[in-house]
Amino acid sequence: MLANLQGLLVPAVIERLVLVINHVLSSEPAAMSRLASHKGRSIALELQQWPSLLPRLPTLKLRVTPPGLLEWCGLGDDGPADLAVRVDAANPALLFARALAGEPPRLDIAGDAALATDIQWLVDNLRWDVEADLDRLFGPVVARQLGQLGSALARGLRRVAKVAVDWPARTT
Repeated sequence: MLANLQGLLVPAVIERLVLVINHVLSSEPAAMSRLASHKGRSIALELQQWPSLLPRLPTLKLRVTPPGLLEWCGLGDDGPADLAVRVDAANPALLFARALAGEPPRLDIAGDAALATDIQWLVDNLRWDVEADLDRLFGPVVARQLGQLGSALARGLRRVAKVAVDWPARTT
């Protein structure tokens, strides 16, 4: 039953994740322009050292579209990718907290050099302006307050994750 639930949940989560990535990409014309030059190329994103207690996550394979956005290749596409991007996910909580704080993850990138250069540029330079999106939905006052709340939450999660990472070193 858990496998059935995961089979339904994983594609839905991946589709939403790709929508968010494309939203961030489309907000920055330079990002789309960089990717558009790689149309048709594929990128495989793999989480390395994922904790065995958590459900295994599939490799996320994406293809660059002509306008410079990304599309998910689906769960059945196991062909070779033009670029392999590996993220150290030994501590998912810390990875998530750092992402909330705007810190890019450390990546191991292998494959097409030009595509790798542009992906690294995106990781280093592209940020989601959540507050601007909230401003369009709720207005500037509410957006600012929600932005401050989100920043405080991210700082708290980062502290909790850091304590969790440092905990084994303190107890020995």
